[in-house]
Amino acid sequence: MAEQKPIFIDGKKIASEIKEEIKKEVADMLDHGQRPPHLVAVLVGEDGASLSYVKSKEKQSQEVGFTSSVYRFPATISEEELLQTIDFLNKDNEVDGYIVQMPLPKHIDARKITDRIDPRKDVDGFHPVNVGRMVLSLPSYIPATPYGIVTLIERSGIETQGKHCVVIGRSDIVGTPVSLLMSRKGKHSDCTVTLCHSKTENLKEICLQADIIIVAIGKPAFLKAEMVKEGAVVIDVGIHRIPDDSEKGYYVTGDVDFEEVSKKCSYITPVPGGVGPMTIVSLLTNTLRAYKKEVYKD
Repeated sequence: MAEQKPIFIDGKKIASEIKEEIKKEVADMLDHGQRPPHLVAVLVGEDGASLSYVKSKEKQSQEVGFTSSVYRFPATISEEELLQTIDFLNKDNEVDGYIVQMPLPKHIDARKITDRIDPRKDVDGFHPVNVGRMVLSLPSYIPATPYGIVTLIERSGIETQGKHCVVIGRSDIVGTPVSLLMSRKGKHSDCTVTLCHSKTENLKEICLQADIIIVAIGKPAFLKAEMVKEGAVVIDVGIHRIPDDSEKGYYVTGDVDFEEVSKKCSYITPVPGGVGPMTIVSLLTNTLRAYKKEVYKD
């Protein structure tokens, strides 16, 4: 039997195409005398991953013509001071959307902060109002990584209607939202979805039934080839730095045993270069929607 030759889903290419579309739309706005969309990031502390992520958001916002601002605070900021900043951003008519970068210091209640964000400006899609609207299939801001996943599937022309999609991982940020999105009515969804997690029994048998597997379990090389049927589509959400003896001192891998699993797939996302680039571009898309008031009309 001939070895399956998978199509690698190029997240960098698709993200670049979407950014060009946004850039042209913003340029047209400026030509008509409108102000550009404004995205704000609130950054607390010096977490390395957060610093890198916010820097990338700022750079890519500017590349598409957005106004980009970053509010930087020390890790010692009080919860009340941060809530006052949230209130200020909620009232600022020049700010279309903003995100509060997680994680926050332990003395700050992240849920209290998220709940204080105006749902109309919640371009991260984590406010309970936006989560509820997503569940009810009402217009909402969808969390950036799930949004990026469904966009990758759509733009890759992958058939989803009537297919069995297995999602591994039930986090509020990825697993649970993407399971809802894949099950809702639509040309690029309409899946029968099984949501699995660390306590799921017979996980291998469930995965072997899947036409599409979305892996967001947070464990390096968790999905093995023996868990994947021939011709399946595999979306790898994980990203891990594994120490080694190379010049960099580490290599990057995902939640999927890529080398072996890819031999059985029809489509697969690489790590890096798959889902990752789609996260920030989805945030930009949400900000543009906020600017155009596509979700909340009033």
